[in-house]
Amino acid sequence: MNRGDMEEVKEKGKVCVTGGSGFLGSWMVMRLLQFGYYVNTTIRSHPDRKKDVSYITNLPGAQERLHIFNFDLDKPEVFNAAIEGCIGVFHVAHPVDFDNKESEETITQRSINGTLGILQACLNSKTVKRVVYTSSSTTVMVENSSDIVDENSWTNIDIVRALKNFASSYTISKTLTEKAALEFAEINGIDLVTVIPTWIHGPFITPQIPGSVRSSMEMILGHQNYNMSYPPYVPFVHVDDVTNAHIFLLENPNAKGRYICSAVEITREKLAEFLSTRYPEFQKQINEYTWASSEEVTCPRFSSKKLLETGFKYKHGLEEMYDGAIECCKQRSIL
Repeated sequence: MNRGDMEEVKEKGKVCVTGGSGFLGSWMVMRLLQFGYYVNTTIRSHPDRKKDVSYITNLPGAQERLHIFNFDLDKPEVFNAAIEGCIGVFHVAHPVDFDNKESEETITQRSINGTLGILQACLNSKTVKRVVYTSSSTTVMVENSSDIVDENSWTNIDIVRALKNFASSYTISKTLTEKAALEFAEINGIDLVTVIPTWIHGPFITPQIPGSVRSSMEMILGHQNYNMSYPPYVPFVHVDDVTNAHIFLLENPNAKGRYICSAVEITREKLAEFLSTRYPEFQKQINEYTWASSEEVTCPRFSSKKLLETGFKYKHGLEEMYDGAIECCKQRSIL
């Protein structure tokens, strides 16, 4: 969509996107501007350095309709200004600490306090009609990997704590934060919808390669993402489909509750075959890639039935995800 097309788009009001400098947040800001929204976005402030967000501020329409706010999840009261006058809020931001530099309790409490502070700011605004919260497929994991899970499933955090697997603190904090958000929304009469994406993949506008893209690209890039490895079944969704699902659920009056967002599921063997065939220039790396050998990481099958029955349609397959990601990596000299 070019600038001329954008000028013909009907303005749709003001929305807020938390975490607008991240992979999904920045893509969401881009699409919302294209769709005619005024966008407030929050980015995490760094006291010791100024963050370069020119990849957001240079987006078409940003000069006229984008306003950036610095924030800190430890100080959720600052969200009042960002959310004031908004008709919808997309809460995308979440603390990530895969290195376990902080305790699980610290990360979880920061996430919950920040999310509840944002929801309180939505109440204070008197204008927010719906909040769309970005959850994670880690919140619906079940013990039996052969199960097909839906929105009624919840991760058992006691088992996660006991296993101490990779990113366990992230899994626990996302699960407890979503539960806290849903409870707060129900008590206070907030219209809250949650999106539960699987591995978000595809092109990116951030200067650095996003963590989920690097994970998805491990057969090509090698073991670079905290020794993470593909599970037997790999669930993917294109960043543009996740973005459009968020916007669709904000605008759909009948949307309610949780929605799993997963477009493609493929065995890791079939994925290796697909990558070798489509990108023969990377065949050597793919052939040399080693699977996790000791305890296998299990992964359930995810059902998007509820989202599809609401009327949403996925537009992108595995080809667009990898084509877009590889092109972005080449542009940034990662490949």
